[in-house]
Amino acid sequence: MNQYCNSPCSPLMVHELEQEDLFAGRCILVNGPVIIGAGPSGLAVGAGLKQQGVPFVILDRANCIASLWQNRTYDRLKLHLPRQFCELPYFPFPQNFPEYPTKYQFISYLESYAKNFEISPRFNESVHSAKYDETCGLWRVKTVCRNGSVIEYICRWLVVATGENAERVVPEFEGLEDFGGHIMHACDYKTGEVYEGKNVLVVGCGNSGMEVSLDLCHHNASPFMVVRSSVHVLPREILGKSTFELGVSMMKWLSIDVVDKILLVAARLLLGNIEKYGLKRPSIGPLQLKNTEGKTPVLDIGALQKIKTGDIKIVPAIKKFSQGKVEFVNGEIQEIDCIILATGYCSNVPSWLKESEFFSREGFPRSPFPNGWKGKAGLYAVGFTKRGLSGASLDAIKVSQDIGKIWKEEIKQKNQSVAVACHRRNKLSSF
Repeated sequence: MNQYCNSPCSPLMVHELEQEDLFAGRCILVNGPVIIGAGPSGLAVGAGLKQQGVPFVILDRANCIASLWQNRTYDRLKLHLPRQFCELPYFPFPQNFPEYPTKYQFISYLESYAKNFEISPRFNESVHSAKYDETCGLWRVKTVCRNGSVIEYICRWLVVATGENAERVVPEFEGLEDFGGHIMHACDYKTGEVYEGKNVLVVGCGNSGMEVSLDLCHHNASPFMVVRSSVHVLPREILGKSTFELGVSMMKWLSIDVVDKILLVAARLLLGNIEKYGLKRPSIGPLQLKNTEGKTPVLDIGALQKIKTGDIKIVPAIKKFSQGKVEFVNGEIQEIDCIILATGYCSNVPSWLKESEFFSREGFPRSPFPNGWKGKAGLYAVGFTKRGLSGASLDAIKVSQDIGKIWKEEIKQKNQSVAVACHRRNKLSSF
């Protein structure tokens, strides 16, 4: 059960907070950290805190846990990595799950996770602002509920767990407003069934762009996939083993440069020369690129074969749109019926975290997070180290243990103070 004070601020708290920032909404003093985000990262932190008896509150703007997975993913999605790299702390996947669980199996796992650790987020509360009040040394988190009411949470620790994929990225294109056809972001795409017989322009060649294009092929649509920049395509498995797992194992003994070269040689042998199909590889190796720029290599599950047969047509960068048509930078013009923007996501942290020194405008932790998860003034971040679910789980363990250690020390000191006070009263009463 979450332990927080659902009552007006105490007189002392009101006195310490700046008068001009007071508002007419409810004020909740949280006896522990506030966690922003009820996705895998936030749930993992909550589970770690539960293990140590630390109370907390989880806030989320959606009406369910893991809203990205539940509401913004396509039907055929499966985990790209083997399940052992996607487990959250202290709670393994069911043994009957396949090596690459479906999105529905993963959602079921997350719901079981929340139930097992008795985690009950406060849903339908969108964070409007989070600001550190130096006067009282506490965080002030203002939320707007779906019914329009405003709540302010006062807490010692703030955990940012909204992840790197909170908001869709929608680039601007000349003439897009004149296109006239159906346009959507990949987060709204569910199935290619409604696109049968249509020419569909898929903008983006990452894992989402590849899998959406593959799904369109399975439903007899004609996808044209825009490849504007270079991309690493690797087989999902090498000799029956996960490519990611092999990479992780080899890095225990070899440098990242050597592992990248081995993976690229294996990819060339298994996939052939992908550059002759319009897929240019980056100059930096796949693992090094992931570590430095956060760009995940495409793990092929069948799209490449469709590219080779011409069922998925590779096209260059877009120059402009017109009524029912797109013109590419090479001068070619193609008639299209629909556009799917597989252009990725970004963090929304800069829009509500008012301490700009902590996060960049792009939503990534700045230097006050030297290790990627712990900042200053009781601020923590989980899921921003560009290492997927496994990295978020490791961050969550560190964050919950760090907060738990401080919590237990303060409880111990408080109990000692109470014991000393009682001892003094007993001595005085004996006279």
